[in-house]
Amino acid sequence: MPNALIDLARYPIALPGPARDAVLARVRDDLARDGCAVLQRFLTPRGRAAAAAEADGVAHHAHRSFNRTNPYFTADDPTLPPDHPKRRFYARSNAFIPADNFAPDGPLRRVFDAPGFDEFIRDCLEVPPDRFFRYADPLADVIVNMAEAGPGFPWHFDTNAFTVTLALQNADEGGAFEYAPAIRETGENFDAVRAVLDGDSPLVKTLHLRPGDLQIFKGRYSLHRVAPLKGTMPRYVAIFSYVDQPDMVGAPERTRQLYGRVLPIHLERAGLRADSLID
Repeated sequence: MPNALIDLARYPIALPGPARDAVLARVRDDLARDGCAVLQRFLTPRGRAAAAAEADGVAHHAHRSFNRTNPYFTADDPTLPPDHPKRRFYARSNAFIPADNFAPDGPLRRVFDAPGFDEFIRDCLEVPPDRFFRYADPLADVIVNMAEAGPGFPWHFDTNAFTVTLALQNADEGGAFEYAPAIRETGENFDAVRAVLDGDSPLVKTLHLRPGDLQIFKGRYSLHRVAPLKGTMPRYVAIFSYVDQPDMVGAPERTRQLYGRVLPIHLERAGLRADSLID
């Protein structure tokens, strides 16, 4: 039962009333300020243990990649100046466990499918129903990011407009979440992005998430990264993805980078998203 996984006493996501309204008010304030909100201890101890165990059980299906990427996951463009953000490439050591490894009756999908969960997230974001949809990507709607010792996940933007993450397990050391809020909300803003990449930006904030914490994040507009990690314990973070257009899936190039494969649906829907931001 979802009740055993989510702390519904602390977060009555499906129960209208003053307690839910108070949570919404706090989350909305955080999102309005910098596009990020954290609901600490969203999962119960039982929920934390079950979700982490599920991730461990399918970790061997993770797609590991060790390469160099820019914040946009695009190829180099030699027509641009050398210090342009699109020409800034960083070592990336990361792994994603694709969505088709998580069973419909498993802990992560039971959280995602809990009564009132979608509506609660939508209310937090104050998004009308016609601008709020589950990510339709069969490899990416519910995934786990598995970060091991190494350089972490360098600065990047998300493909999804709205991302909901659930911390499951931390590394022995490192792995903080760092972000520059809404840095390209009104355009690419390459100068501000360059300052973050140079380590010379006052915009950057740091979060130290704990297992069971739920994070709501507008990652398509905020540059962010997972800082380098140390130790033998992998960092597990589940990702529940939402977008502002129906039937959206990832671009083929980026899907192959992140999950090691593409499905026919990725090729069929390539290039159909409405915004013009660089993926």
